[in-house]
Amino acid sequence: MIETGQTPRTRYDEGCLGAHALNFIGDRWALLVVRELMFAPKRFQMIRAGMPGITASVLTQRLGQMTQTGIVRHDAVLGIYSLTELGRALHPMLTELCRWALLLPGHDPKKFISISALMISISATVDSGRAAGSPLRAGFLSGSEGFEVTISAQGLPQVRAVREPKGDFVLAGNGNALAAAVYGPPPAALAAAGRIALHGDPAAAQEFTGFFSIAPQTRSSSESPDEIVQAPAASST
Repeated sequence: MIETGQTPRTRYDEGCLGAHALNFIGDRWALLVVRELMFAPKRFQMIRAGMPGITASVLTQRLGQMTQTGIVRHDAVLGIYSLTELGRALHPMLTELCRWALLLPGHDPKKFISISALMISISATVDSGRAAGSPLRAGFLSGSEGFEVTISAQGLPQVRAVREPKGDFVLAGNGNALAAAVYGPPPAALAAAGRIALHGDPAAAQEFTGFFSIAPQTRSSSESPDEIVQAPAASST
C-alpha cells in the first residue's frame, strides 16, 4: 500500500475521488514537477531547467508541498529531490494526459520541450502493435541527462535514466531537436543538417522512431508504473 504524508489543504471541498486527487496535485506546475522527476532524482536547478517558465520561489513552494504530502522525497544532505512510490504511480496519468492532448488543437512543438517530457510522451504515442517484440535499444542524450529506451513484449517503451546512454543508436541534442527526430524527419536527415548528433546505426534509428506518431489516438493504456519506469538507483547532478 502506498503511504502518503500530510493531508493537503482543501482546494476542492468534494467527495469526488478526482477532486481528492487534485487536492494533492492540482496546483499549477505540480504535475510538471512530477514529470521532471519521473525518471531520476534531480537537484533544484536541474528541475528548474526543465521548467523554464517557473520561478524559483514557486518551485520551492511546490516541492515543499509535495514533500509534505508524500509525493516527493527530499534528501537534504545530498540536495536532491526524487519521487516516492506515490509520485511514480502518476506515470500512467501523465501518459494518458499526453494521449488526450493529441486530440486538442493548437499544440506548438516549437515551444520548449524538456527531455523528460519527451520520455513521457513516447509512452503515449507508441504504436504498440508495430513496436511489440522489437529488440532495438535506443539512447537519448540531452546535456547531462541520458536515457535508454527498450520496447516490452507488449510494445510499450521502457525508459531508464543513465549517465552515458548506449544502444543500437544514440541521438543527442536538446529536447525539441530530439522530439523532432522522434516525430518528424528521419534522424539521419536531422543529423546531416546539424540539428542533432547521431551515433550508431541510422537504419535502426529510423526503424525505432517509426514506432511513434503524434497523430490523434484514442486507445487506452493498461500500463503500470513499474513496467514503464524503473526506480532510479543513483542521483542526477
